[in-house]
This record gives sequence, structure tokens and C-alpha cells, in this order.
Amino acid sequence: MSQDTMNATLTVAAPAAKLFAALADPATHASIDGTGWVREPVDRAPLTEAGQVFRMNMHHANHPDGDYRTANQIQVFEPPHTIGWRTGTEGDDGELRFGGWWWRYDLVPLDESKTEVTLTYDWSAVPQPIRQRIQFPPFGPEHLIDSLRHLADLVS
Repeated sequence: MSQDTMNATLTVAAPAAKLFAALADPATHASIDGTGWVREPVDRAPLTEAGQVFRMNMHHANHPDGDYRTANQIQVFEPPHTIGWRTGTEGDDGELRFGGWWWRYDLVPLDESKTEVTLTYDWSAVPQPIRQRIQFPPFGPEHLIDSLRHLADLVS
């Protein structure tokens, strides 16, 4: 793990396909989120391929607007093993702008009813001007394990 990456791993009593389906459904992300920032999906279509964009309504007390919206682009989509996306914003012109951080879930089936899930948060590509405005990571590692526990609760 580099100084610009953190991850957490949890063994979940659920098959990988069930966990992947939950992660590929934007409607579940608020329930899974360990920070409490994700509010609701703007785009409710299931995630189905790399390149797909899904938007989420968010809230953070320290954000200049409080409420804001992210645009997330799927970078890896390999059911039922890996799903990951980079997070950014969408301008009024519809152009997507990414800040240099991404999320990734890796699922390793241990047997038919147990899966090891690793959640990685990586901010290694965040440019210096953004790092001067936002502290990275913007949350502690406990939020990753909280997300994995929420995912486990959701599918159980």
C-alpha cells in the first residue's frame, strides 16, 4: 500500500455475484457508503460496462455548497470479480472533470457462500492544486471497513 492508497478487506458471507450485483446498482451506494456523504443516485440504471458514467447526489458539511453532485466513470467492470470507478464532476457544458482519485472493489470467492472483498481508495493522481484545497485522504481508514460492513449487511 503506497502513501496515496488505502484499502480494507473483509470476508463476507455471500456469493461474489450477489455482492457484485449490489455494487453495480447505484441505488445501493448510499447504504454502502462508510462516510455518510452519498445521498442518492441521479442515474439509477445498473452499471454494466467500463466507460459508463453514473452521478450521485452528495452532502459534506465542509463542502463549499454542502450539497453537491459527483460524476463517476466506471474504469474496470469484470463481473463478478472487480468493479472500480474514478470520481469527478460534470460541468454545465456536460464535460467531465476528474480529480485524480478512484474506488475499486475486488471480490475473491472463497467458496459458494463466502467472498473476500477488498475496497481500495487511491488518490495518487490528484494534482497539487487540488491537494492544496482538499486534504487527502479526506477520511480515515475506518470508513473503508465501515463500507465493507455496510455491504455485508446489505446482502445478508
